[in-house]
Parts: sequence; structure tokens; C-alpha cells
Amino acid sequence: MSTAEPRFDPATEAVIERLREAVRRRYGTTVDIARFQLATLGGSNRTLLFDLVDDRHHRRLVLRQETIAADYTPFLQAPIQWPVLNTVYARGLPVPEPLFELEPVDDLGLGYVVGAIAGETLPKRILGDPAFQVARARFPRQVGTMLARLHRIEPAAVPVLADVPESGDTLEAWMAYYDRWEEPHPVFDFAFRWLALHRPRAPRRCLVHGDFRIGNLIVAPAGIRALLDWECAHIGDPLEDLGWFCTRSWRFGRNHLPAGGLASRDTLYRAYEAAGGEAVDREAARWWEIFGLLRWALYNLMQSYGHMSERRRSPAFAACGRNIATIEYDLIMSIAGRFD
Repeated sequence: MSTAEPRFDPATEAVIERLREAVRRRYGTTVDIARFQLATLGGSNRTLLFDLVDDRHHRRLVLRQETIAADYTPFLQAPIQWPVLNTVYARGLPVPEPLFELEPVDDLGLGYVVGAIAGETLPKRILGDPAFQVARARFPRQVGTMLARLHRIEPAAVPVLADVPESGDTLEAWMAYYDRWEEPHPVFDFAFRWLALHRPRAPRRCLVHGDFRIGNLIVAPAGIRALLDWECAHIGDPLEDLGWFCTRSWRFGRNHLPAGGLASRDTLYRAYEAAGGEAVDREAARWWEIFGLLRWALYNLMQSYGHMSERRRSPAFAACGRNIATIEYDLIMSIAGRFD
């Protein structure tokens, strides 16, 4: 059997060589890297898996490298994600171990390296494969516990997020993004108005993940192993993460099970409360579900805008423009109370 490394495009090969030197600066000149794999999901930046190898080390690692400077997106850059990741790791949440942040001498731009965690992230497999039957049964309790622990992290623990637009008035922040992307949608205008008129009471504020859903969770047959992707983290209402997890778009067609296509809302809410999360205001949680639909539609608008403006050309981003109509329908029906 051949053990030859896969061939990559010249740009990726150059990244691998610079990464090899970056690793040796930190772990010694006897260290090498091997067994490279580019992640195929996610379109914003580069995710490169590799082995760290020498007489003392043999470990799978992951490089997260920013490759596109998209100043029109709400995504956090790596220098903001990095201290957030370190904070949640130090608090014992299940996240990849942060190992080192890229520095100018590495000549790799912005990014960082973390430990790899084995498991599945594809929603279709997690929700349908018999191998994950036990994991699916454990999901509500595990998700409730993870979110309750995350939401105990106070804003003072992550000062780097203080100036993130979403850490202020989240609804106003998204209205500003909507205006920036220069494509009016009457459904969005209506949804913004409805959300403004039905705001829940001022919440306790804490660290929220911002994109907590299946697809950003590494899952093994025995259950959840890690929470990924902190590029949407901010200070906000803890119900935002619960509402996002229950948003219709993240049920993957299993709409009779609102909590991620896995359980009822009440099952998730009870697990969250039992783990020490605050009592869930059902009406406020519904507000955040509707907000989540609008936010997901706007993410699709953002990707379409990047493609059409030729800032980030990609067939996948172009297809996001078509997704908008489906989400608009879900949004109208949800506001009208026609969808659970």
C-alpha cells in the first residue's frame, strides 16, 4: 500500500512548508509533520489536519488559517477567537485543546493550531446512522449541560468581545449588516419590524457561542465530544443559543423534533434548567428562534453578496442566494404561528 502524501495545489504546498517551520520553532527541529488532509466542509478559511511526529510526539492537529479578508462579514477574526477558545477550554468545556496562535514570523497570516478530536460532524449521519443511536438519546442532556456551563461565563472573562457589534444591540447590529449587503427583501424588513415590536425583557448577559448546532459538534457513537467554530461568539442573551439550536433550519427536515431534529423543546429546556441554566422563558425563546431564522437568511445573503460582488467567488456561495427564498417562507410561517 502506498504511503505517499496527497498532492495539493502550489499555494497549499507552500502553506505546509511554512507550517512545518512554525511547528519546529515551537517543538524542536527534530519534529516533522505528515498525513495532511484539507477539510472539505466550510468555505470561509483553510482547515488543514496533520500529524505532529517525532520520538516523543505523535498527535493529530488542526491548522485553522484565515485565507479571505472579508471585512463585510460578522465573523470574528482569529485573534479574537483565540482568547475566547482559551477561556472556554480553561473552564473545562469540551473544545479542541488550543496549542499555539500563528505569529508574524510564521508567514501564515492569522490563525491558530489546536488538537484534533476524532468524530463525526455531518448532520445526516448523526441524525440517521444507527451507529449514533446512543449519542442521539444523550443529546438533549449533553446539549443542555454544555450550554448551561457556557452561559455561566460572564462578560468580564472575555473582554475581547466587548467591542464586537453583536455584543451590543444584536438586532441593530444585524440591521446594519443587512444595509451593508445592499439587497432589500420585504420579508426581512417585516421580520425586523416584528422583532423590534416583540422584544423580550432585558436579559442577563453572558458568553454565547452564536452558532451552536449540529454540524459544529463533533459526535462519537457514545455522545458529543467537542464544540467547534467560535467565529460567531459574542456577549448576549443565553436564550440566543437555545433559540438557534431549535431554529427550523437546524432540524435538517426533522421538524417534529424542534431541538436540533433530536428532541422536543421542553426536553431540551428541562435538561438546560436541570444543569443549572436559568429558567427558560418560552415566549422569549420563541423570539430568538424567529430571530435565528432571520439571521440565517442574512448569512445566506452575505455569502451571495460576497459571490456577486466578486469578493469571494464560489458556487457554494452563489447557491446561498437561492436558499434565501426557502428561509423567507419559514420565517413568515413561523411569525404567523403556522410552523411549530
